[in-house]
Amino acid sequence: MEHTAEVEGIGVGVGADGTNVPAVVLRAREEVLPIFVTADQAQTIRLGLAGEPFERPLTHDLLVEMVTEFGGAIDGVRIDDLTDGTFYAKLDAERYEDGEPVSYVFDARPSDAIALAVRVDCPIYVSDEILDAAGRPPSAIDLSPDDDDTF
Repeated sequence: MEHTAEVEGIGVGVGADGTNVPAVVLRAREEVLPIFVTADQAQTIRLGLAGEPFERPLTHDLLVEMVTEFGGAIDGVRIDDLTDGTFYAKLDAERYEDGEPVSYVFDARPSDAIALAVRVDCPIYVSDEILDAAGRPPSAIDLSPDDDDTF
């Protein structure tokens, strides 16, 4: 079963080497799901969440503009696999050809898929299998609104 997830925010975890590592924190099925990302990925997701324009389009803004200009739409994002600690995602899109919808599925890094989802306000889905494997209770993460989240 798939659950709709909300982006709770950007957090900071501690990597294997003891350094701070950013993570996007999703909330689904009354659990939180931290997905570790790079600092650049965290920043582009943060900008998308805030709706803050950049002087020039960032890569995700450009991709949204191109998809839209070519008559397509991003319908949803699925975090659908976790292998050896690495999350995988799919991007569901469609475009109309001769008045009929044509669906497309693209493999994507979860960070890119989430960065696009927050820009187009499409749903993010996470499966029970992913939540069973990597979900955490909300109490496992400090979700202070004024600070970066830590776990």
